[in-house]
Amino acid sequence: MDKIENLSEQLYNIVVVYGPKLVGAIITLIIGMWIISIIRSTLRKRFEKRNVDTSLRGFLNSMIGIVLKMMLWISVIGMMGVQMTSFIAILGAAGLAVGMALSGTLQNFAGGVIILLFKPFKVGDYIDAQGHAGTVSEIQIFNTILKTPDNKTIIIPNGGLSTGSMTNYSTEQQRRVDFTFGIAYGDDVEKAKQVLMKLIKADERILNEPAEPFIAVSELANSSVNLVVRVWANASSYWGIYFDMHEKVYKTFAKEGLQIPFPQMDVHLQK
Repeated sequence: MDKIENLSEQLYNIVVVYGPKLVGAIITLIIGMWIISIIRSTLRKRFEKRNVDTSLRGFLNSMIGIVLKMMLWISVIGMMGVQMTSFIAILGAAGLAVGMALSGTLQNFAGGVIILLFKPFKVGDYIDAQGHAGTVSEIQIFNTILKTPDNKTIIIPNGGLSTGSMTNYSTEQQRRVDFTFGIAYGDDVEKAKQVLMKLIKADERILNEPAEPFIAVSELANSSVNLVVRVWANASSYWGIYFDMHEKVYKTFAKEGLQIPFPQMDVHLQK
């Protein structure tokens, strides 16, 4: 009977002493998360209003959100009566262990900082890196998000992006478009060059700067004589020229009596 009374008294003390603290901590947590969401939303609008670099907006917003949430949780734990001095010491030791375990994550964080400082690419650029290609839609704390032309989402860790090789197709306003067209052995090479040059001159998107259009025989292949064609164009016109030129060459070569050969093999039978 005495044990039951002692237990009841202990439960009563716990409810009376820690109950209000627990309720206050929960209310503080709920209100705090609501305030943090308002702060992040306000910051996002301020960034847009002041034309802050798009690449920097997502990074700063995510980082501020994480810091505010950590401060909120520390405050909530303190309200529940946990001694913060010992808690911070435990948190520091745990942080060291977690940091060693998550060294790759910390590397991604450092990579995100490096990307934002040196800006090898920015939101809106089309890049090819880590075996993936796409348009940068967002630079986050740990990852960079790409959108492919067929609307796939690719998430790449920032650590590899900051230390590995990368091709940025959006840094220059002009790009060179390279083609290789084959004609059959026995066809007139000079006539093929003239036909190609006529098609190039007819396309207003092709530029004469920084270099004139270039046409030359590049290879005597197994089944064809290959001609290389190099022209310059604005980056926005690259793919339009690339696809249109292939279609025009196919149609025009046939009209001009120039053959586009396919791989073939001559077999000689001897009795």
